[in-house]
Amino acid sequence: MPDTRPRRTFAVISHPDAGKSTLTEALALHARVINEAGAVHGKGDRRATVSDWMAMEKARGISITSAALQFTYRDHVVNLVDTPGHSDFSEDTYRVLSAVDSAVMLVDAGKGLEPQTLKLFRVCALRGIPVITVINKWDRPGLSALELMDLIQQKINLRPTPLTWPVGEAGDFRGVLDRRTGDFVKYTRTAGGATRAPERRLAADEVGDDDRHLWEAAAEEHELLTLDDADHDQERFLAGETTPVMFASALQNFGVAQLLDLLLDLAPDPGATTGVDGSVREVSDEFSAFVFKVQSGMNRAHRDRLAYARVVSGTFERGMVVTHASTGKPFATKFAQAVFGRDTTVVETAEPGDIIGFVNAQSLRVGDTVYVGDAIEYPPVPSFAPEHFVTATAGDISRYKQFRRGIEQLDQEGVVQVLRSDLRGDQSPVLAAVGPMQFEVVEDRMVNEFNSPIRFSPLNYQVARITDAAGAAALAGMRGVEVLQRSDGTPMALFVDEWRAKVTARDNPEIMLEALPAGGS
Repeated sequence: MPDTRPRRTFAVISHPDAGKSTLTEALALHARVINEAGAVHGKGDRRATVSDWMAMEKARGISITSAALQFTYRDHVVNLVDTPGHSDFSEDTYRVLSAVDSAVMLVDAGKGLEPQTLKLFRVCALRGIPVITVINKWDRPGLSALELMDLIQQKINLRPTPLTWPVGEAGDFRGVLDRRTGDFVKYTRTAGGATRAPERRLAADEVGDDDRHLWEAAAEEHELLTLDDADHDQERFLAGETTPVMFASALQNFGVAQLLDLLLDLAPDPGATTGVDGSVREVSDEFSAFVFKVQSGMNRAHRDRLAYARVVSGTFERGMVVTHASTGKPFATKFAQAVFGRDTTVVETAEPGDIIGFVNAQSLRVGDTVYVGDAIEYPPVPSFAPEHFVTATAGDISRYKQFRRGIEQLDQEGVVQVLRSDLRGDQSPVLAAVGPMQFEVVEDRMVNEFNSPIRFSPLNYQVARITDAAGAAALAGMRGVEVLQRSDGTPMALFVDEWRAKVTARDNPEIMLEALPAGGS
């Protein structure tokens, strides 16, 4: 039977080291789907969060690839996607933002709104995704709460409407004033923040003497916010005019339960989606889904390949035959799974908003649509402008087959863009990346997943432009430019620098030279 419980599908976005993966783990902990947080912070005994499963993620303590977690809370089904914060992996984050209904923007209390946070917020704004702001790390010294509210208003032009207000300045986090009820939610620390932090809800007249002066200061600021029209308005939030704000410490598990409740109460339901031809698919229409990520290597015991798809409309039933929009061919869904980090379980049904994984669906690529009934195709996810280029060759020529298979797989996943030309041949493709850390991921995965050492040779290019067949012919032989073909058939002109690209465009106005969206830092 279809699971008709309400859905909430959201991403967590922020600058690196703001605590995204820690918050993801804390949310799962408070939803009681794990018993102990995996992030034990310390140099000796560190474990990785459930959403960080790659060897590089565990070694460096950063998220390199997005990960989906599905769990239930308060009779809702929650689909949470943890995203990479580093700008080198902007493309992966952008793909995730094409598949969610809302976003949690995590802000470091000590650093305010950092560059990558601002960039990801702009993506949310362009896509019309409502944003909930969480001021994290309030257990550490940082900026004042009112100063942070001013920064949010100035930098992202959204009116902050706090739903909780800290009792105690940054570094002395006693709890929060719940602005909707007027209660004091008092927190108690646990060892290392590994378990749910106990909390007590007290009326104003029940606040103890130890907290009284801090409570009175918070209550005074709460009244000032009300006078300044900084109270939550649901219509303005969904319209992208305001952002609800909460204060938390993901590491200590403070404020996490309130965030979960807030997401269920305020975040939007899945809604109608428009196709590339302007047709609209309502959530109650026949099944359709959008592939936003392809990932392999999650299970070293098997050569697995999982295509992550957001259910857009209708009810998915395992075994149903769907149509692959880009080819028009039928596609059987016998092997479909629900995802929790790197762990998967067989899924029988799924509803709009759910994220499911199609196993070993070799024909599916990022941006593909699958559907039942009336044809629909959703807008593709654009590729970002690469700024770093290397040639790749097999480190061990006897393992060339593994090298070729690995490069093809990483290309399909969108780990890097792979460019080829007749001149360079298939043995030395050009890898193009938004940031250099993507090449480290390629090297790590080629060695550990495909058993094929790889060599990189840097190329002296900095700028890429899309061209066409006529442009490729006209650019052939020009100094400071090389034309190659992306795996989707798009001709790409590579230039040594921005000046050369601009001069070429000026002197040859008849040549198509189209810039890609910027995705770097």
